[in-house]
Amino acid sequence: MASKIPDSLHIVMAASEAVPYAKTGGLADVVGALSLALAKLGHQITLLLPGYGTRLPHRHRRVAMQFSVPVGGDPTDVSIEEEYVTVTGASHPVRVLFVCHAPYFDRLGLYQQDHRDYPDNLDRFSFFCRAVIQVLHVLVDRQREKLDILHLHDWQTALCAVYLKALSHEHTSLGSIKTLLTVHNLGYQGIFPGPEFMKTGLPSPLFSPSSLEFYGAVNCLKGGIIFSDAVSTVSPTYAREILTAEYGCGLEGVLAHRTGGVSGVTNGIDADVWDPARDAYLPAQYCADDRSGKRVCKRALQDELGLPGLDVPLLAVIGRLTFQKGFDLLLEILPELMGLDLQLIVLGAGDSHLEQQFTAAKEKYAQRIGLHLGFDEGLAHRIEAGSDMLIMPSRYEPCGLSQLYSLRYGTVPIVRRTGGLADTVVPFRPSTVTSGRATGFHFIDPSPDTLLSTILLALHVYGEQETWKALVTSGMNQDLSWDQSARNYVKLYHRLGVRGEERG
Repeated sequence: MASKIPDSLHIVMAASEAVPYAKTGGLADVVGALSLALAKLGHQITLLLPGYGTRLPHRHRRVAMQFSVPVGGDPTDVSIEEEYVTVTGASHPVRVLFVCHAPYFDRLGLYQQDHRDYPDNLDRFSFFCRAVIQVLHVLVDRQREKLDILHLHDWQTALCAVYLKALSHEHTSLGSIKTLLTVHNLGYQGIFPGPEFMKTGLPSPLFSPSSLEFYGAVNCLKGGIIFSDAVSTVSPTYAREILTAEYGCGLEGVLAHRTGGVSGVTNGIDADVWDPARDAYLPAQYCADDRSGKRVCKRALQDELGLPGLDVPLLAVIGRLTFQKGFDLLLEILPELMGLDLQLIVLGAGDSHLEQQFTAAKEKYAQRIGLHLGFDEGLAHRIEAGSDMLIMPSRYEPCGLSQLYSLRYGTVPIVRRTGGLADTVVPFRPSTVTSGRATGFHFIDPSPDTLLSTILLALHVYGEQETWKALVTSGMNQDLSWDQSARNYVKLYHRLGVRGEERG
């Protein structure tokens, strides 16, 4: 007889992307991995995503629901397709529901095309949010399911909380559902021109400074922050930072006035996908106790990126090439770095100006720099495995995932002390080295000189074999899995007064 799971919850996740279905960044990794981790803890998970047409892998999907959502006052048909994902060790499969409406979601990009946002993004994601609420009604009113938590992710789903709470008289059967909004990056708020407020279908009084109005514009994330039962973000340090004017992006006052504050739950990683001992992307596997395969990965990576197979420090950059990520700081010190005995690999895409500068640097230092503009999942794994150090000079970083992958793969991170980078990388100091806790290097001032001096320190330590070995070993032995993060989210759910029930 299967054992009962105390306080097992039915958690509905709503997000604009999740692996393996649709991805533009770390949000997809987090939503996909968190859903699986919660299922492994014994909770029932329903994941709601836009049905991005041909972008989605079609496995065993069927039409589960059909209804209408008002658009511009007119009813618009929507189909909800369904599939189930079996999770090893879980008592329930994850149910995935796709909100399908081709005019909105069957496009080349999720949010933009040719680096330009779709002009109807407010239409698209307010439609998605209204469809989510309709799905909740079908599950509760028709299928008699008990739903405990609606967990929302970023501005694309934030309006769900507004529809549910501000229009509670229309949703009395959903009154027991608690809402948690997780802000993955406060810099993206879903801001649209004020006259477009009518597209949300919300009452006009909600377009006010106390609700969704933001300096004359519509701010979807602001609405979610105000109307959700709880707000979290993806690391404890970032939760504190966004209450300040420097990091609050204009919403620091709204966040500071929330009862209960903002919780910070650090992201984990999928330890099955990111495991150097089993990673099929790598030319050789390795582990903390036997890292000989890492040397094989380094030589293979140099060859793949057209670099000489020299026994020199190999530094890496992986990520969006943007001002936020601080890669302009790295470009400013490239002449100094290229005067040292090292190599640099860059994987990423983003700002066209930064892309052009890295391209020019590659042409100038062809035997010292390896460059791949764009994103390649397999190459990202091989860079994490083959590099000696990863550079993350972010001006702000809610959590970050690349530094977690680096720790797992024995690649020492060099990070700016901000957000999740501060929470996940233990800085190299005499006390942390002596205690065996150091896993990387921090710098504070977002300036080229500070970044350069920190890289120079890392290169010096790299030459001290025993000390470097201790850094690498400490990083590889960290528990970076989603298990603890998922348990912290469950604690958040229970703090909202949700107790769930025993499900066998």
